[in-house]
Amino acid sequence: MASDIQRLSVKEKIGYSLGDSAANFIFQTMMILQMSFYTDTFGISAAEAGWLLLVARVWDAFFDPMMGVIADRTKSRWGKFRPWILWTAIPFGIMGFLTFSTPALGHTGKLIYAYVTYIVLMTVYSANNLPYSALSGVMTGDVVERTSLSSYRFTFAMLAALAIQGMALPMVKYFGKGDNALGYQWTMGIFCTLAVVFFVITFLATKERIKPDPSQKTSIMQDFADLLRNGPWITMFLLTIAIFITLAMRGGDMIYFFKYYMDPAVMTSLLDKIGLAGAERDADTIAGRVFSLFNVCGLVTTLIGIGFSKSLAMRYGKRNVFIVGLTLTTVLWVFFIFIPPAGVLAAIILQAVSQLAYGVTVPLLWAMMGDVADYSEWKTGRRATGVVFAAIVFGLKAGLGFGGAIGGWILAHYGYIANVQQTERALLGIRLTASIFPAIPFAIGVVLLFFYAINRSIEFKMQDELTARRKQYAAAQS
Repeated sequence: MASDIQRLSVKEKIGYSLGDSAANFIFQTMMILQMSFYTDTFGISAAEAGWLLLVARVWDAFFDPMMGVIADRTKSRWGKFRPWILWTAIPFGIMGFLTFSTPALGHTGKLIYAYVTYIVLMTVYSANNLPYSALSGVMTGDVVERTSLSSYRFTFAMLAALAIQGMALPMVKYFGKGDNALGYQWTMGIFCTLAVVFFVITFLATKERIKPDPSQKTSIMQDFADLLRNGPWITMFLLTIAIFITLAMRGGDMIYFFKYYMDPAVMTSLLDKIGLAGAERDADTIAGRVFSLFNVCGLVTTLIGIGFSKSLAMRYGKRNVFIVGLTLTTVLWVFFIFIPPAGVLAAIILQAVSQLAYGVTVPLLWAMMGDVADYSEWKTGRRATGVVFAAIVFGLKAGLGFGGAIGGWILAHYGYIANVQQTERALLGIRLTASIFPAIPFAIGVVLLFFYAINRSIEFKMQDELTARRKQYAAAQS
C-alpha cells in the first residue's frame, strides 16, 4: 500500500509550509492590527472601517469561486496551482505594503485609498492563497500524509503569526519613533519582502501528483452542481464561515481590550516583574507590549496543540477531535467576560489554555478540505480540487468580512471613540467582543460538525478506492 500512495519528504513539507508563513505575515497583520490601524493610525472611524472590511472581504469571497475555476483550468509545465504562487508573489508583497501605508490625503481621499488598496490586496490574496490551499489536495492522496502536511503547514503559519503578534507592534514603535504611520510602513516592508522570498521557495519545493481522470470533461456548471450534492462540503463551508467570523471579530478587537480596559498600573507591574517594561512607559506602549505577550503565549500553546493534532486525529478521527477542541475553546473564551481590569495575568493564562485547545483543531480544517475534494471525486468520478477549495475559502473570506465588520459595528454601537478614555458602555462592548460574541459562532460550528459524514473508516475507504482508480488512469494512458 505504501508504494501506491504518495509520501512527502520533510523538505517538501517545509517548502510547502513556508508559503503559509508568507501569507500569514500579511494575513495575521490584517487579523489583529488592521482595525486598530484604520481607526487609531490611518484615521477613519470604527464604523467606516467595519464597512470597508465587509465590502472588501465579501468581494474577495465572490472572487474565490472564479479563481477556483481558473486554477482548475490552468495548464502549464508547473501544474495547475503552483504557478499562481509564483505569479502573485511580488504583487502580494507590494499590496501588503501599500495597504498599511498612510497617504497625506483628506478624509475622503484616505477612504478611497483604503478601499482601493484593500480590495486589490484581497483580490491578489485570493489569486495566491486559493491555489496554494488547493495544492495540498494534489500533493498526496494519503489521508495520513495530508494531515501531517497540514500540521507542518500550520506550525510554520503559527511561527509567522508569532513573529507578527509578538514583534509587529514593538517594530512599529521602534521604526516610527512616535510616528506610527511610518512605523507601519517599515514593519510591513520587512514582512512583505520576506513573504515574497518564501512564496518563491514554496513554488520551487513542491510538486503536484494527483491528476484528474484524463477523460474528464470540464464543466463549470457541473463542478458547482457537484458541490451542492456534497454534504461534507456544505458542512465545511458553513463551519468555515462560523470559525472565521469569530477569528476576525475577536482578533481585530482584542487590542482594545488591553489598550482601554486592562489596568495600566497592573500591566506595568507585570512587565517589570518579567523584565519587559522597557524605558518607554506611556499607556499605549505598555498596552502594546502586554498585548504582544498575550499573543505570544497563546501562539506558543497553539503550536503545542498543533503538535498533538495528527496523533489525536489518527486515533479518534478528525471530526471528533475537532468537536472536542472547538467546544473547549468556546467555553474558555466565555470566561473572559469575568476578567476584571486588574486580571492581566488571568487573561494571559486563560488565552494560553484556550489556544492549546484551539491549536489541536487548526490543521484539521484544511486536511478535511482535502478529504472533501476526495469525497466529491469518490462519489462523482470527477475531480475539481480548485473549485472545492475555492468554495470553502469563499466561506473563509465571507467569515472574515462579516467578522471584521461585526467587530467594528459593535464598537461603534457601544460608543467607541478612538484615542480617548472610553465610557462604561464602550468598555462593555470591548469586553463582549473578547468573550460572549465570538463564542457564539464557535458554538454553532460545534453543532455543524455533528453533520460531517466523513469518519475514519470512510477516509481510508476513499483513499484505497481512489488510489486504485488512479492506477487504472495511468495504465490506460501507458
